[in-house]
Amino acid sequence: MKKTSLTKQEARFRLNGCPEYGQASFSGIVSLGIALVLLLYSYDWSGSALRPSVLAACLAYAVFGLLQLAVMLRIRRDLLRGGELRRATRRLGYVLLLSLLTANIFVGTAAFQLIRRKKSAAYTLAFYTLLTTLFVFAVSALNVFKPYVANTFLLGMALLLVAAVLQLIALLLVARHADDKFPPKWMWIVAVVLLATSVSGNLFALFLGILLIAKLRDDGEGAGSKLNHAVERLSRSGTSMLGLFFIGFLTAIAVCSYLTFDYGMAIDNNYGAILQAPSLTYPFGTDNFGRDLFSRIVFGARISLFVGMLSTLIPLVIGGLLGAVSGYYGRNTDNVLMRALEVLSAIPGILLAIAIIAAFGTSTVNLILALSVGAIPTYARTMRANVMLVSTLEYVQAARAFGSGDLTILFKHIVPNSLSPMIVKSTLTIGSAVISTSSLSYLGLGVEPHIPEWGNILKVGSAYLETHSFTAIYPGLAIIALVLSFNFLGDGLRDALDPKLE
Repeated sequence: MKKTSLTKQEARFRLNGCPEYGQASFSGIVSLGIALVLLLYSYDWSGSALRPSVLAACLAYAVFGLLQLAVMLRIRRDLLRGGELRRATRRLGYVLLLSLLTANIFVGTAAFQLIRRKKSAAYTLAFYTLLTTLFVFAVSALNVFKPYVANTFLLGMALLLVAAVLQLIALLLVARHADDKFPPKWMWIVAVVLLATSVSGNLFALFLGILLIAKLRDDGEGAGSKLNHAVERLSRSGTSMLGLFFIGFLTAIAVCSYLTFDYGMAIDNNYGAILQAPSLTYPFGTDNFGRDLFSRIVFGARISLFVGMLSTLIPLVIGGLLGAVSGYYGRNTDNVLMRALEVLSAIPGILLAIAIIAAFGTSTVNLILALSVGAIPTYARTMRANVMLVSTLEYVQAARAFGSGDLTILFKHIVPNSLSPMIVKSTLTIGSAVISTSSLSYLGLGVEPHIPEWGNILKVGSAYLETHSFTAIYPGLAIIALVLSFNFLGDGLRDALDPKLE
């Protein structure tokens, strides 16, 4: 009996310790769930008509979902029998990569994890860099079915294609030299090219370029090595990388939309196309003024990301400085600052935001300030606690014994080592800022009503929820997906930046 219990524990340990098994099961179940949703949506119950394109997407997701589960069973068998995956099982990942042609990012990323046995941080970022550009190119290409396109559409698509080719070359080079402790010097060119392609809003290209530069300048034990380890720990979490991919994709499509999307499709009234159902011309349908919901959601991503990130960065900097000063000097300084911030935190954040907007009017700048002011106390308290903890460590005492000044000790030794919890908290807070932005816009107290913002789009669509539900479903799903992505990323960063988990 004891031997059987030990065997079960060993089997559970092998399965839980294999990231390929966890990602395969997750992607397979999610793909089948999406296939079920698409199946229900493939039939127009009001018009008693079948939607062939939705049904085709349903079948594609179902097929790759079943294939993924079959591969998961094979992974399970390999782990229980031999303790590691066989080469033949890993080669099945090339078949599953075809799922990317159906926009199945879940099975595609699981296949990527399956193909390569040893995955470095640079290789992981290189894959997501190329994948982001390909998805942006594919989504932007849907504009060819519209009545007209932007004047810069061909230029934008050409630049995206060039960026994809350069990133593919970078992926091949990184895959070849990813395991080198000291990469060749010509990798500087690869890093510079990746940084150049990041102007399209590709966050992964930016991160990969920075990582390569840090690794090239590193001696094996410095900041580059620590950054590489942190990215490797983050990449082990499939949900965190999917969250980061969605954030990076929205950022890239929001930047590229200046060239590939026509703003007139999002704001100009078209009374000949009022409340059109989703189609190739209008992938998300149209609203009650005939405006393209697809274009409006793409342009609305700019507002949500810009307001969410800026309304998090401002309290991060201000609250971080106040918390650092309060935690380091203590006594009277701490009492004055903390009591003042407690008065501010006593007012509910959303109520304070409504009061500020009611007093100064609705605008994007006022919305950012309204959301930023209420978040300052939470960041100040977090930084204060971190500074008080780090101040007791030996290297801080040694710096003080060598005669270093207070400002040098605070901003050179204490604050840099107190940023990890602040980064994690800011990532989780951006999701709340996105919800607050959409909520205030829905109430008419956020962004101006004529601007395509997710809250404004949801407000218009809620009036047609019973007859044309797609007008409210798509902006609602966009808000949910972005908030979940930031939460998934925050969870992954918390584990990646925790030194106890190294």
